[in-house]
Amino acid sequence: MVDFGEILRTIGEFGFFQKLIILVLTFPNFFLPILFSSFLFIQSDPERHCNTDWILHADSNLTTDEQLNRTLPREEDGTFSRCQMFVPVDWDIGAIREYGLNETTGCMNGWVYYNTTYDATIITDFDLVCDKANFVEVIQAVFMAGALVGSVIFGPFAESFGRKRSTQITAVLLLIFTVTTALCPNVYLYLASMFMVGVAGGGYRINCIILATEWIGPSKRSWGVCVTQLFDAVGQCVLAGVIYFIRDWRLAQLITASPITVVAFYIWFIPESARWLLSRGRTEEAKQLIVKAAAINKRTVPDSLLNNIAVKEVGNKGGIKVLFRSPVLTKYIFIITLAWFSLSLSVFCLYFNMGGLGFSIFLTQQTATALGAISGRIGGSVAPLLNILAMYHWAIPTTVFSSLTLLSGALCFLLPETRRKELPESVDEAEFNRDKTSTNTASCSSQKSTKM
Repeated sequence: MVDFGEILRTIGEFGFFQKLIILVLTFPNFFLPILFSSFLFIQSDPERHCNTDWILHADSNLTTDEQLNRTLPREEDGTFSRCQMFVPVDWDIGAIREYGLNETTGCMNGWVYYNTTYDATIITDFDLVCDKANFVEVIQAVFMAGALVGSVIFGPFAESFGRKRSTQITAVLLLIFTVTTALCPNVYLYLASMFMVGVAGGGYRINCIILATEWIGPSKRSWGVCVTQLFDAVGQCVLAGVIYFIRDWRLAQLITASPITVVAFYIWFIPESARWLLSRGRTEEAKQLIVKAAAINKRTVPDSLLNNIAVKEVGNKGGIKVLFRSPVLTKYIFIITLAWFSLSLSVFCLYFNMGGLGFSIFLTQQTATALGAISGRIGGSVAPLLNILAMYHWAIPTTVFSSLTLLSGALCFLLPETRRKELPESVDEAEFNRDKTSTNTASCSSQKSTKM
């Protein structure tokens, strides 16, 4: 019987077919970072004061300076309050000038913003200031929670219904909710829409990588994964340029929707994973795709090879519980999930707080933040909440995420090497590879001892 790895070596492990698949699948990753623009490129504490145009009914010819002096209290440093105003009264302007106003209240009619870096942000559009200032961190957390939910939902979905179907559904969802996000009239609809964008983006990213790499041979698999992340990293850099010239978050969202519309069209013509088809017993469909892939790569597949393809039975019917029945897989899962969590926590804590780093937000975005593409989802969900702890001491977030990163990095030395190797497709194969590695190591040690 012939395994799928040998089939890939025959048709080409990283030929034109595989390169084309990677290009069309990872093209959306170039634009996904722009979805961050609505809550990333914000001026968290813009210059502002309460809207006090009510006094213009008493005298429409008031100068701006007199209007502010009559209607706004001052802080201890002498500046006008950003969150308080004098309670409006039904007096004429003469009485207001003679007696003055003393009773204060919160801003009743919104805010007036000035000296802002951007033309429009969710801060200014939804008035996320004063008692709503922490709403930005909540939005960030909800978005990342959506990405986590998307990964959790569309991971098993792809296993049951195919990698192709998962990428198609998430691409369409991404288009729909990217548009609705730009049109949201209030922060609550925006919150719900961004959650769904996170669900679609999280589901698409995980399945586009799986679908692309399952067509690539072991010697080139790492290249495939790196390319998928490279598109995202370049997109991070382009994002800075886009927002530098387009400083309206709604317009930026709509511009992002344009290329995603193209993706939502051609995504229906991508091929399914032949490896997945074989695992489901759909051998004839897999053979047809293998022949097409070979033809595109200008290779031929011998009939004897096709007729002896090993059909992988769907074992692991116990779902995620199977992972924890094996001590080997339990160790691997713990190390990998901790690494993803800590890396995400570190990167997104910095990523979501770029405005507070003291550097140009555009330049900081064109460099280190591109690393955000390789992180997982749970840490990203926690990152905005961890940043809130800086109100108690600025070092708390840094201490937490740096400690976790060091720990997870050290534990990664316990993982097995996968370079130029076929990945195990079942628990038995994973256990066998571990036992084989242990035996080889013990044998080498024994030989060295004998020579000594």
